[in-house]
Amino acid sequence: MARTSQERGGSSESRASREPPLDPEEQARALCLRLLTGTPRTRRQLADAMRKREIPEEVAEHVLERFQDVGLIDDQAFANAWVESRHRGRGLARRALARELRHRGVAAELVTEAVELLDPEQEEQTARELVRRRLPGTRGLDRDKRLRRLAGMLARKGYSEGLALRVVRDALTEEGQAEEEYGAEQNSSWR
Repeated sequence: MARTSQERGGSSESRASREPPLDPEEQARALCLRLLTGTPRTRRQLADAMRKREIPEEVAEHVLERFQDVGLIDDQAFANAWVESRHRGRGLARRALARELRHRGVAAELVTEAVELLDPEQEEQTARELVRRRLPGTRGLDRDKRLRRLAGMLARKGYSEGLALRVVRDALTEEGQAEEEYGAEQNSSWR
């Protein structure tokens, strides 16, 4: 015979009501710690999360200051790591990285410092690598269509139009020269 919740020691409601509710500061700390456990967050992201939970603004500000003082929140470190990770992993250029950081609430001066860590030569090299990987998938299309598709891919990743067009044209030229050399080798072997 099944026992009722009263017979097992009370309902879950009565147990929850016996525990005092967390005060707003404890709620704010718990929320921030939970959010920071999964992934680094910016100060604004944490503030937005607390606002959604209706934690009073002065309490939220106090908790954020304390977390920043002890180093649990560091928007500059977040921005630097974001630039490194997203450039290496997704091939994003400075412009796209800056847009993402601003969207996450990183201050403009911190965004500038973070994207300046990415030197122009490294950015161009990444663009060349992205085009090199995508180039085979465009074979069979006419040159102009290939140029538009590859330059468009770079533009969506935040590369300037000038850099994108130069890198794609270079890759197409190199591919054409390689094909000519291969064709010449094949012709000479038939003789």
